[in-house]
Amino acid sequence: MKEIEQIYTNCLAQGAYFIESNGEAAVIDPLRETQPYLDRAEKLGVKIKYIFETHFHADFVSGHLDLAKKTGATIIYGPKADTNYDIHNAADGEEFKIGNIKIRAIHTPGHTPESTTYLLIDEDGKETAIFTGDTLFIGDVGRPDLAQKNGEISVEDLAGWLFDSLRNKIMVLPDDVIVYPAHGQGSSCGKNMSSETWSTLGEQKISNYALRADMTKEEFIKEVTDGLQAPPQYFPKNAKLNKIGYDSFDEVMERGNQALSVRDFSLLAEQDDVLILDVRSKEDFVNAYISGSWFIGLDGSFAPWVGTMINDIAQKIILVAPVGRELETIKRLSRVGYDNTIGYLEGGFKSWQKAGGEIQKIETIGSNEFLKVLRDNPTVKILDVRKPGEFNTKHVKGAKNFALDFIHDNISEFDGNTKYYIHCRSGYRSTVAASILLDKGYDNFINVQAAFTDFENTDCELAGSCPSLIQ
Repeated sequence: MKEIEQIYTNCLAQGAYFIESNGEAAVIDPLRETQPYLDRAEKLGVKIKYIFETHFHADFVSGHLDLAKKTGATIIYGPKADTNYDIHNAADGEEFKIGNIKIRAIHTPGHTPESTTYLLIDEDGKETAIFTGDTLFIGDVGRPDLAQKNGEISVEDLAGWLFDSLRNKIMVLPDDVIVYPAHGQGSSCGKNMSSETWSTLGEQKISNYALRADMTKEEFIKEVTDGLQAPPQYFPKNAKLNKIGYDSFDEVMERGNQALSVRDFSLLAEQDDVLILDVRSKEDFVNAYISGSWFIGLDGSFAPWVGTMINDIAQKIILVAPVGRELETIKRLSRVGYDNTIGYLEGGFKSWQKAGGEIQKIETIGSNEFLKVLRDNPTVKILDVRKPGEFNTKHVKGAKNFALDFIHDNISEFDGNTKYYIHCRSGYRSTVAASILLDKGYDNFINVQAAFTDFENTDCELAGSCPSLIQ
């Protein structure tokens, strides 16, 4: 008997896999925390024998090291993977027995040189499923620009390898093979991923633009490299941690799980090398926050935005979190390598208020107020902090794209003498941007917390006599 469980984490749009057969198990691309896999093994009464890594992940820190130490499992990477710890480098075509099934390593370079797809062969010898990592997504393929080396390997080289891997190693498999990728929509590891988390190879041959039968290698290279935005700054840092190793997850959790009194929190907050990270809701944050805090809310794409916004992966962090969600926050920070949480405000923000701590607010308006501004002052300065692709698809007339992803690089363009209205799709990213601008000494803006669809679908009765607000 075999069982494949996809363990999907929405914040990272990441899929890990737990496979068991006849008393043995394997885990593919595990997240940082090991307990979910240990719990599954105990519940099923199986021993985790192997930990398969499809490649050196750039968008999260894998849990392979801790899981191997706790279970004795062997860490498997494909050819060309070089690490600072013990692994087994699988040869192309090498097979690994797990109970009554086998896993075959298929070297599929392109996303990275060591990228490897794992093919599950069931107890009857049938090729059943492939675990493709970032080689093949549902609706897309992995970006080929993350492992380039100046003077050695170019983006075009990697894209060419990816074309060959897909055509010669994956597309030759049976159409009914199930495709299980490492990521879905929302990840920065591709550009056109589906919200579906699995498919069949036959379906992908029909619907995935990169698997078109008539596509030449030159066309493929052009299409997969066209329109790629710069990857988040934390990607190479996570990839390095996955190659050289990191502190144990248990140590990270213990270090961060320090309840700080208001006094101790204040003393730490005064230190130049400590960042206050407020992870409450955007509504709570704008109404009252501690001066100098950065907002990145837990109820959003928390970990990717942390990795994008906080440039120093070794940054010391103290937390303002909802009571009861402190450990969750520390865990989710560690998933992207931010391991230096050194405590949290005991009792949450209310304890700060009760102690009479200084409180700041952010001037924030909603949809109706913003629409009236657009009606009464069509020349108002608007900054849209969505991604360039979102902005180019549709935006408020007259708005300038000031993408949150690149705010640190572009902050010099922010004119301290001009009044701005800052908006995004929902108010989450605009509030992140507002908190960072305020910490940098800018306060000449109004934050808009509203759904972009409110502007897109407005009628002129609400906005006054007006043409379409969107272009």
